[in-house]
Amino acid sequence: MINRERAISYLLRRPGALESRAARAAVLVLAATGAGFLVWSGVIHLMLWSDGYKDISVIGPLFLMQGIVSILLGVAVVALRWLAVLVLGAAFGVATAVGLLLTVYVGLFGYRESLAVTYATLSLAVEFTAAFVLLVAAVLLAFAPRVRATGRPARVASHT
Repeated sequence: MINRERAISYLLRRPGALESRAARAAVLVLAATGAGFLVWSGVIHLMLWSDGYKDISVIGPLFLMQGIVSILLGVAVVALRWLAVLVLGAAFGVATAVGLLLTVYVGLFGYRESLAVTYATLSLAVEFTAAFVLLVAAVLLAFAPRVRATGRPARVASHT
């Protein structure tokens, strides 16, 4: 059985918990970069919303919501740097890109998009890049050796 407090502590892990300065710095740089891509995605969606997508039933409100949430999530990634927020940011980037691809190839809520429209391919690149960068940051934060509460590195016992 998973200890609830341990699980919460793990999800709230921040770069400061890592033993290596290089790992801490890498997570910080990756988190900031991923956050920048999330904000960029949000700005793209808000621009498109104001340029006419606001008049499309269901899709318009989704564009507005994506723009706002993406920017807020980018700010949260930088401000909190928790493992859970990094993973959430990566998942949001993938979900947004997949939403566009579904709209292109299947249609969504009675609306069909094209990759030839303004910002479509840029949006895909930005969203998948945000997801990849934040996922790398999350994996590094999740699996890099961490420092114990005592200040000493938490090491796995060697079997040599």
